[in-house]
Amino acid sequence: MSDDRHRPDNDRAPDDHRAPDNDRAPDDRRWLDEPRNVTRLVYGLAVLCALSLLADFLYTKHPHFSVEGWPGFYAVYGFVGSVTLVLVAKELRRLLRRDEDYYDPPEQDRHEPPATGPR
Repeated sequence: MSDDRHRPDNDRAPDDHRAPDNDRAPDDRRWLDEPRNVTRLVYGLAVLCALSLLADFLYTKHPHFSVEGWPGFYAVYGFVGSVTLVLVAKELRRLLRRDEDYYDPPEQDRHEPPATGPR
């Protein structure tokens, strides 16, 4: 594999579908690099959440259980479910974590040459 880090993107082969290396100029900023755009995005999502919650009052519900008739029930249910999923995943990571060298071969096998041919 050749080292294409110093070649411009338009100089790549047409069948080269690899992502370009991080060779952007320092002043070439993306739209989420600007803090005001991130703030706008957060406020936009908050407005969408508020509109979704307000829309909950505009239709007649036919709940199977009485708790489903509460205003905003599904918003709270979804939020609690997401937070629970993240917290359980963090605990599972502690339980299932392996050492960094877990998949390395044992020390005595590291220096043996691979076997060739039938024995």
